[in-house]
Amino acid sequence: MGLFSKIFGKKGEQDTSKNVEDFVSLTRVYFQSVIAAQLGITNIRFVPDVANFKRLFKIPTQGGRLGTAEKAASRKMLMADYGLSENFFKEIDNSIKKHCRTQNDVQAYLFMYQGFSNDLMMLMGNLMQWKFRLPSIFKGALRTMTEKTVHEVCTKTVWKQDDVHKTAAQVRAYKERLGYSEQWMSEYVYNVVMLAKKEPKQKVDEEKK
Repeated sequence: MGLFSKIFGKKGEQDTSKNVEDFVSLTRVYFQSVIAAQLGITNIRFVPDVANFKRLFKIPTQGGRLGTAEKAASRKMLMADYGLSENFFKEIDNSIKKHCRTQNDVQAYLFMYQGFSNDLMMLMGNLMQWKFRLPSIFKGALRTMTEKTVHEVCTKTVWKQDDVHKTAAQVRAYKERLGYSEQWMSEYVYNVVMLAKKEPKQKVDEEKK
């Protein structure tokens, strides 16, 4: 269990180990916070991950505007715990600003982003299977290989396997529509991979307790 287990898990358990679920949850909080702040959303039920985040970390609403304080807090945590760059957040801000001009745009945008994220991780898992098994001490090499593979996905238009060819085309289409860069994709994938590599050991440790 990670930070958010205090909401969904057993009371009293406070395992603060970082994992994929926490990273993805915090990223969703940031997305929803940006949307809430930009569109002036006042109904917190419209941004459920932000609501959970506010309750968990007791974050007061800043200046009567939902999303402002939550955006700053989730951004700070993502940078401190996962080493994300300033540019990572700027790209999210710009993408949401471009595509979410009214509340009616939000559901379609988040649905498109979810498809992008799922297809990207599925494709990278397919293309980098053996590389993902590298020990974590070689994280520099893994980061370089992740960047190289993302670049291939974004530039290579012909793949031998039909399923890879189709998924790569979908990822490139999502990338262009959403406006994310190769750098953003590499940073996101690398963090998920590094966190996923730690989880099997954590699960074994939990089973021994």
